[in-house]
Amino acid sequence: MDWIASLQATLPELVLSVGALALMLVAAWGGQGSTRAVSWTAVAVLLGAGIALAGPASYAGVVFDGLYRADAFAAFAKVLIYVAAAVSIVIAPRFFARGDGDSLHPEYPVLILLSAAGMGMMVSAGDLLTLYVGLELQSLAAYVLASFMRRDQRSAEAGLKYFVLGALASGILLYGISLVYGFSGTTLFTDIARSYAAIVPGQHHFGLTFGLVFVFAGLAFKMSAVPFHMWTPDVYEGAPTPVTTFFASAPKVAAVALGVRVAIEAMGPAIGEWRQIVIFASLASIIFGAVAAIGQKNVKRLLAYSSINNVGFLLVGLAAGTQEGVSSVLIYLTIYVAMTLGGFLIVLQMRDVEGNPVETIDSLSGMSETRPGLAAAMAVFMFSLAGIPPLLGFFAKLAVFQAAVNAGLFPLAVVGFVASVIGAYYYLRIVKVMYFDSPAPAFQRSNALVEYGLITVLALFISPVGWFALKPLGVATMAAAKALF
Repeated sequence: MDWIASLQATLPELVLSVGALALMLVAAWGGQGSTRAVSWTAVAVLLGAGIALAGPASYAGVVFDGLYRADAFAAFAKVLIYVAAAVSIVIAPRFFARGDGDSLHPEYPVLILLSAAGMGMMVSAGDLLTLYVGLELQSLAAYVLASFMRRDQRSAEAGLKYFVLGALASGILLYGISLVYGFSGTTLFTDIARSYAAIVPGQHHFGLTFGLVFVFAGLAFKMSAVPFHMWTPDVYEGAPTPVTTFFASAPKVAAVALGVRVAIEAMGPAIGEWRQIVIFASLASIIFGAVAAIGQKNVKRLLAYSSINNVGFLLVGLAAGTQEGVSSVLIYLTIYVAMTLGGFLIVLQMRDVEGNPVETIDSLSGMSETRPGLAAAMAVFMFSLAGIPPLLGFFAKLAVFQAAVNAGLFPLAVVGFVASVIGAYYYLRIVKVMYFDSPAPAFQRSNALVEYGLITVLALFISPVGWFALKPLGVATMAAAKALF
């Protein structure tokens, strides 16, 4: 394939990269006054990158000698990433408009664009080096975003913890990559798969097996799967809420999609080895995420443990190792992004009469009386996260459990289903506090029409109204999953 065709296949990343660099110059020359223009232009750049997916970027296949893959699976993941990134930019201005010295700077949307470009490379990686370059581009921008509020001690601490633990995870991943390269002689996914397929049945190639373990350990950190989850609660709590919204959605999609591609394309013949790792991480994440969230008093920390819990369910679909399993992961990711964005949009509305953010669960007390609309939307998101029918969160869990059962992993599905009951407790606790406890001081009202509109759209999508999208979503995810097989 010639260079022109290859560049056309990578057009979304080119749009994001050029847009980010151009906006960086605008931010440098325009200063603080350019923030609004840079933010909305960044949203337009994300829209342009999404439109670019309609071309060769979704079907060109292998380009740049196997380093990059433009297929339906990557395109589906990128749509979710761009939507989450755009929402994270749109909701930021009102949060930072607090007058305490930590106002929104035009670098914020630029960092989001650079992170989105890195995530695009992650989900389209066809080589371990492309994987690492994309992952580090995403991570370096994320470290800065976590500590974006320079005057806030919690934000600075979140950025430092994320950076230190992220560097450790990158080292683990690099060690795994070096082992896989050393014993297979290649970094291309297709050639690595041939090396795993060449292992004689009944024998073990310890070099490739250890490489597999370390690669999955590094990816588990990016997913925030147990036992590599330790950074998640502190970073989610300390980072600015719009940044936490971004962390809980877009990078999660990229990390899970990357893990799926590596498992299926690069290490598919070694499914017996990596399935054990995935099953352990899945059950540990489901159980730990549910149990650890029970005693939380901060809403953002609770949602952090909720994200760990949901990664466990996503890994149930991956453990199946089938086309149906990959499709169920994409279905779950789509619904999870909607639920997570909705939940954090509600958190953004939690402000006292002076306009200061409030994050305690107790502050939600009696919200059904003081802010009935927000309470109803929050109840929809919490019930959906708990997997209660007829909301779409139930169908997401049903999809991954069905894929596991059809793949012969009945015990995994049973344990996952039983463990999901534990997680329902803390979601229902939020609803109980909102509807049955004595009212706390009412949250400050605002004219944030864009945020209210997003909350309404997401709540309707999660509700039974969203049933109309289930069939086309199933068709789209199955077509995307087919690209890996």
